[in-house]
Amino acid sequence: MTAATEVRHSTRSGAIGLTGAAVNGAFGFVLTTVVLRMFGADGSGALFSVIALVTIAAAVCCLGADTALLWALPRRPGALGRLLPVALLPVLVSSLVIAVAGVLAAEPVGRVLLDDPASTTLVRLAFAGVPVIVVSTVLLAVVRATRPAGTYVVVQLVFVPVARPVLMIGTVALGGGVLLGFAGWLLPPALAALIAVALIAGPVHRPEPADWRSFWSFALPRAASMAIDSSSMWVGVLLTSALAGQTEAGVFAAVGRYALAGLLVMQGLRVAVAPHLSRLLGADRRAEAAEVYRRTTLAIIVLSWPAYLLLAVFARAFLAVFGSDFGGGAVPLAVLAVAMLVNVGVGLVQTVLLMSGNSRRHLVATVAGLALNLLAAVLLIPAYGALGAAIAWSLGIVAENVLAAVFARRALGEPLFSAVLLRVTGAVVAATGLAAAIGVLVAGRGPAGLAVTLVVVAVGCLAALAIPTTRARLGRIVRSIRKETP
Repeated sequence: MTAATEVRHSTRSGAIGLTGAAVNGAFGFVLTTVVLRMFGADGSGALFSVIALVTIAAAVCCLGADTALLWALPRRPGALGRLLPVALLPVLVSSLVIAVAGVLAAEPVGRVLLDDPASTTLVRLAFAGVPVIVVSTVLLAVVRATRPAGTYVVVQLVFVPVARPVLMIGTVALGGGVLLGFAGWLLPPALAALIAVALIAGPVHRPEPADWRSFWSFALPRAASMAIDSSSMWVGVLLTSALAGQTEAGVFAAVGRYALAGLLVMQGLRVAVAPHLSRLLGADRRAEAAEVYRRTTLAIIVLSWPAYLLLAVFARAFLAVFGSDFGGGAVPLAVLAVAMLVNVGVGLVQTVLLMSGNSRRHLVATVAGLALNLLAAVLLIPAYGALGAAIAWSLGIVAENVLAAVFARRALGEPLFSAVLLRVTGAVVAATGLAAAIGVLVAGRGPAGLAVTLVVVAVGCLAALAIPTTRARLGRIVRSIRKETP
């Protein structure tokens, strides 16, 4: 592909990814609301604790194979038949070992984690679900790497997040408790794995020794960083549950849901852009890769920073959606919102590192962030509960992303940021800050003030659309999305 075609292709795929991410974020929020409303702070703390357990265990058992497939397959399109068994067999064995060990140790794990003798069955179900999550993750990585972006988006970013709250509501309506609610959370990934098998079915070939060496030399360093990335919030939930109780864990989980929901733009663009970056960097087309990175970073900041700025100012208003039990999460949410400005502000630096083959440098960044997070969590959570967990996670987020940005700059050999990006960032902060100030002055920092702010933002967007140059730029973007890619 030419440079112009790559940019057009990444723009079109990015729009598809953003659509899926919007659905994923919206229904992830719906799921959190359902859990918090139905089970309260204490019951939701137990449910989110076992979700944290299975998420962390599954991330470890994936061994980095999902990212390795996403890195390798765009560079070697005909190698799927050989690479699939290389990726799938080790992770299946590791997940089965962890599942059996976890089921056998369910009673002491439940006693330490949930402080409830009746939690043994819930912990057993969590460990039994680890192979399901692992196989689904790996197979869907193949779909993401080899099929059009829309295919992966429909299965992973639409079907799974929509099905989870629907099933959970259904189980509770039938009289089920936390156990059946968690079963409703596990079922959609199992169905997604079956869909993925149907999408990628084809002949499997015997791998060559070089396939194992090249694949796992990339995957194994990614295994640890993937576990850290996937469990960044859930580590805080588990530590908060163990050190401050299930109620504080429920509050922190509610706060974390908002913090992660703001990442939907970045997640959607990552889904679409990662294969393009892998192909460009594999061909040593670094200038074009840097241009794709800068474009996506601009989009991420424009669409994500206003959300996090409003979360910081109107934290209590946002948490009111979950009920009165969660009002104490306002300050933790404001702290995390500020940290997330750094996270989204550096763009897809982790994706650049991984798709350039620098999984070891990515591991260094994630380990540094995790170490700082854990140290601060152990020191702060016993005294400050959810606030301590939020501060600890924020320190880890900032450390990881700053270090990853330094490494990504070296990997690209091109500037990460441009003057245009800095000007747009300043404009976003100024416009959002002005709207928030008007809302606070008119109606305070509660729901009414938030409503006024959103009206001001909407009016500002309409005014911007009235400017001819703005309409012209949007028109070019829409045309580039609609235009067929050769």
